[in-house]
Order: sequence, then C-alpha cells, then structure tokens
Amino acid sequence: MPAVAPASRPRRCGNVENWRATRLSSDRHNAFKAWIAAALWLIVIAIESSSLGASINTGRILFPPLHFLFGLDPFQFERVHFFIRKGGHVFGYGLLSLLLFRAWRETLPLPGGASWTVRWASLAVLGTAVVASLDEYHQSFNPERTGSVRDVVLDTCAGITVQILLFLWVKLRKSRESRG
Repeated sequence: MPAVAPASRPRRCGNVENWRATRLSSDRHNAFKAWIAAALWLIVIAIESSSLGASINTGRILFPPLHFLFGLDPFQFERVHFFIRKGGHVFGYGLLSLLLFRAWRETLPLPGGASWTVRWASLAVLGTAVVASLDEYHQSFNPERTGSVRDVVLDTCAGITVQILLFLWVKLRKSRESRG
C-alpha cells in the first residue's frame, strides 16, 4: 500500500500573518526606498541623454522665454544656453551623488550610527563617475548628441563637491550639537 502524505494545513495567501512575515524590516525598507529614489533619478538622466536633451531641443524651449524676458539675441543666448546646460550637469550629477550616498548609507549601515563615511562617499562618487561615463558613451552614438570626456569630469566633480559639502554639513551639525 503506498504511503499517504500527511494532510497539510491549507495556505491562506491573503491573511495578515503571511503579509507581516514577508514585509521588509524597517532597515531594508529604508534601503529599498533609497535605491528606488536613485533608480528614478537614473531614469531621468537616461531620458535627458536621449535626443530630447539635445542642444537644439533645449534651445527651442529656452530661447523664446529668455528672449522675451531679457531681450537676448541668438548670439547672447548661445553663451547663456551653454551655462544653463552645464549647470544642468552639475545639478543632475550632484543630486545623483547625494542619492547614491543615501542608498549606500542605508544599505551598509554602521553600528555607531555614523552620518557620513569615506566608504559611502567613495561609492557614491564612483557610481556618479560610472553613470556619467556611460551617459557620455551612450550620447556618442546619437547623431544629435556628442559624448564628451569634459562632461564626465564635470559630472564627477559635481559628485565630489556634493560629498565635500555633505561632509562639512555633518561636521557643522555635530559641532553645534556638542555645544548646545
């Protein structure tokens, strides 16, 4: 006579106990949220890396209001447009560095509850440099865009600057807390 498997308790997929068991701990939940924020910003960078972010397209959008507000002629606009675009690089990759720092801090926490470490900052800057390099490499294949090593350097410097400012902010905050 064949062996009969013992009757197992029926699984209830929708009960609260199963949901609680599969829920992330608060630490992992925070890490997940931090990585989602970084991933969403990477999507924004990828969209800007496409033809949509080409100089001709941003110029079409920016020239009319700047001409209306400030009376810029096309020659003046080209210089302003250059600085707006480079400012966009600094902002975008500075924010990426900050988001990557936050994601690494949540993923690799230290027992003492540190606010800033060289490890987290280095990983954030490295990630920023890799994304900047891949972004410029991607642009080199688009006929409306140009890949530039100078932009990689600018983007990486923006990431480094954000990490220095973050370090100084943490030190200033700790100094104020120790005094007060």
